[in-house]
Amino acid sequence: MELFDQLRGIIGLAALMGLAWAFSENRARLPGWRWMAGALALQGVLAVLIVRVPAIWAAVGLANDAVAAVEQATLKGSSYMFGYLGGAELPFALREGAQPPLVIAFQILPLVIVFSALAALLWHWGVLRWIVNCLSFLLRRSLGVSGVVGLSGGASVFLGVVEAPLVTRAWFGRVSRAELFQIMTLTMATISGAILVLYATTLRAVVPDATGHMIAASLISLPAALLVARLMVPGTPDESATEVDGEASDLGYASSIDAVIKGTMDGMQLFLAVIAVIITVFALVALVDMALALLPLVEGEALTLKRIFGWALAPLMWLIGVPWAEAQAAGALMGTKAVLNEYVAYLELAALPAGTLGPRSQLIVTYALCGVANLASVGLLVSTIGTLCPERRAEAAGLGMKSWIGGNLATAMTGAWIGLVTW
Repeated sequence: MELFDQLRGIIGLAALMGLAWAFSENRARLPGWRWMAGALALQGVLAVLIVRVPAIWAAVGLANDAVAAVEQATLKGSSYMFGYLGGAELPFALREGAQPPLVIAFQILPLVIVFSALAALLWHWGVLRWIVNCLSFLLRRSLGVSGVVGLSGGASVFLGVVEAPLVTRAWFGRVSRAELFQIMTLTMATISGAILVLYATTLRAVVPDATGHMIAASLISLPAALLVARLMVPGTPDESATEVDGEASDLGYASSIDAVIKGTMDGMQLFLAVIAVIITVFALVALVDMALALLPLVEGEALTLKRIFGWALAPLMWLIGVPWAEAQAAGALMGTKAVLNEYVAYLELAALPAGTLGPRSQLIVTYALCGVANLASVGLLVSTIGTLCPERRAEAAGLGMKSWIGGNLATAMTGAWIGLVTW
């Protein structure tokens, strides 16, 4: 690999910061060069420590074993309920060379339900709450963010678009506009624990140690999201930081059994939502492709939504380190993630023909896709904040699309850093 190809991500990082500044509400007010350099350095340090230090990667990699254990346990339940469709022994013999059927809805998606229940139980027992508070402390000490933003950053690594705002709901009425945007961008640039397990399971055949990479992506994206958010909505000098006592809010579980039941019900809603979104997205993409097929051929092939995404975002993917020969395929995946859904993008990544993306490009794309910044999440996040704090509904709605842009820029920065530290 040529040195320029390896270091091209530096240009990509500068370009992404330039885009964030271009979308700024106040281009004359920058966060401060020392702070921006510190935020960039923190991303790089996290990338190197997690991915390149064997001892730390081995510790993070233990999550892969934990996910495998949860998956095996979940198959016990799904195979009992759904039979061979859920992973039980086949009641018939497969023809020679055929693979056992993999039914995503019955064998993979039930993980969301089980992990949601486990997350609720661990939160009630204080384990997840302690981890969230530790991450909050690290963000406050390293980047000087306010207490409420630190809590939001810690919560967004484990909780989803709807659940994460519940941790900081008590302070929504008094956070500044800049802090509100930082909270929204942090949520958009990360994925929850339950979804992390789902995505990692989907990618395990093509991305070794996928769970560890997903965890690393969310951690590296925290300072990236804060950097992008401060560039886009820098705030004003007279705004005071909203401080808290450092403790995450209780999510209201009365007992361990109550946590398991509520977590299961929340997981069931997410399970059904994922099924509904996947069906709808695939149907809408097919309809758009049918309409595009009526247009004249381009380079001897019909236009498709994937090809349009690929052309539009290929330069961005090239800038963050993907070779030009692979940039169109990577751009198509990034466009699918940003406009439609990141799980659809991961499904397409897992289904790519062998050799479409090299190992390094595959890692860059895996990290760049690791965030919930899609159009549906904008609606979910705005409606959740509006419900929790009606007086900030209009302001959250006005920041919604900005947080979508910010979340995608942040995960692209994370992909660029992985390209820089992977060779």
